Amino acid sequence: MSGPALPDLYTRDYRTAFSALRRLLSDGEDTTQVFRIMRALNGSSTPKGYDKLVKRPGGGRIAYARVELAERFSDPALVASFAPDSVGAAYRAWLERTGYSAQGLAEISNLDKVALVQHPYAWFGRRTRDVHDVWHVLTGYRADETMGEACLVAFSYAQTGGLGWAWIAAGAALKSIRVTGNRLFARAVWEGYRHGKAAAWLLGEEYETLLHEPLDAARARLGIREPVAYKHAQAVLGEAMASYATQRKVAAAA
Repeated sequence: MSGPALPDLYTRDYRTAFSALRRLLSDGEDTTQVFRIMRALNGSSTPKGYDKLVKRPGGGRIAYARVELAERFSDPALVASFAPDSVGAAYRAWLERTGYSAQGLAEISNLDKVALVQHPYAWFGRRTRDVHDVWHVLTGYRADETMGEACLVAFSYAQTGGLGWAWIAAGAALKSIRVTGNRLFARAVWEGYRHGKAAAWLLGEEYETLLHEPLDAARARLGIREPVAYKHAQAVLGEAMASYATQRKVAAAA
């Protein structure tokens, strides 16, 4: 019995993306809209990313192994094994602080079962999804905040070339100008994009090795810069404006 077919990766559905973006900017916790946007707009970025991986030194081995990172990152023994001050220790603290999980994100993206397709490109798409939270740790962008997510998706657009990331980042930044009355949020998002362009290609990393590296050393090796504009915007805007798309946070901060 055959499973769901892999979507047409070269056709973009702007109507679906626009509808999903409006919903996401109204409710930043409606994560399913993120995956609707990605599938509607990311187009050839997934096969291009996979091809880039297999052409890199060590990348062919990573692709051949096809490790499902959501499963590895959800292994309590692995999560407990990280030494203090490592990337993994920071990731463990991040999981405890946010209450998020790699498996939880995977379940949201798998609602229509398309993400479960047994295909190299589908696997690479899952890999891109599963490292998202580790990128939060590496970059310092908060996950429970509209601006932090917008900065990371701008960073992700620079890293992956997937138009869906740009769509979300630009939408959040443009709306922030009207909501906050200034451009601090938008400047932080633009900084996220520039930092993504300057950094090493993170999708080519061996994550089970990276997680054991000292956090500061990993950031230096990968060329991940300090998010100066982001931290400045956080300080000036405060919780409510930095998280304008997350209504519960705005209400609590009011």
